[in-house]
Amino acid sequence: MTRYVIKRIFSMIVTLLIIGTLTFSIMHSIPGSPFTSERSLPPEIEQALMEKYGLDDPLWEQYLNYLGDLVQGDLGVSMQKLGVSVNDMISEGLPVSAQIGSVAVIVILALGIPIGVISALKQNSLIDHIVMFIATVGIAVPSFVVGTFMMYVFGEILGWIPAGGFDGWRSFIGPVIALAGFSLAYVTRLMRSSMLEVLRQDYIRTAKANGLSQLKVIGKHALKNALIPVVTYVGPMIASILTGSFVIEKIFALPGIGKYFTESVTNRDYTVIMSITLFYAAIYIFSVLLVDIAYAFIDPRIKLDD
Repeated sequence: MTRYVIKRIFSMIVTLLIIGTLTFSIMHSIPGSPFTSERSLPPEIEQALMEKYGLDDPLWEQYLNYLGDLVQGDLGVSMQKLGVSVNDMISEGLPVSAQIGSVAVIVILALGIPIGVISALKQNSLIDHIVMFIATVGIAVPSFVVGTFMMYVFGEILGWIPAGGFDGWRSFIGPVIALAGFSLAYVTRLMRSSMLEVLRQDYIRTAKANGLSQLKVIGKHALKNALIPVVTYVGPMIASILTGSFVIEKIFALPGIGKYFTESVTNRDYTVIMSITLFYAAIYIFSVLLVDIAYAFIDPRIKLDD
């Protein structure tokens, strides 16, 4: 497994290099500059800003400087927020996004897996139909619709949750429900279908024929195999939720990392866009690696190449 992990880490570095290069190329191929705005700056001021941030250097030199800073862990400085580095933005915004995301992930796993199992065991019953109906609605309704509904009804009208910002445990309710809604519904459906497929396997019938209780059959034999498709989805899902949802953070006015990313896109802040994109990619790729490693522990039949 050690050799496998080393290979994957090397592959991750290459992938991040490619993503960074593509992002750099796309950002510099867009006409204009970060200082292009509705109120045009005097040419001499814009030129001074271009020189300050090295945007007048040859493209290859900007690229090498960009890579050199990345190797040293320096993600650069914002071209729109004077004196603010991208490292500071991430260290300030990530804890907020991660806290909201962590609670959402716990809710998804704590509810989605057991509900999916119960639905599979009660196939075609009233409970199963209700669960599948709610899950279908959860998948069909976009998170921003749920977020807007929570904000308007429970925030503005009823006043049960804060109308915005990040202050106290009640600030978690709206964003967590909005973030968890789709994934909770999807995990529930995925767990149900996976469990149904496993329950039809011969070894499950053999275990039942040997007199094992249903609890042992499910817990010891069926659950691990049924979890494999769920783990495949959960890895990237965790990466996405932990780093926050741009739209949800915008709706609830959360000071998370998504806020800085949306602002940077609006302001064409090259450095912030490239660095946060690379940061998201790193978390996503690392999560996929953890999923692959988890396979070997969930199912002993799956072997990672040494």
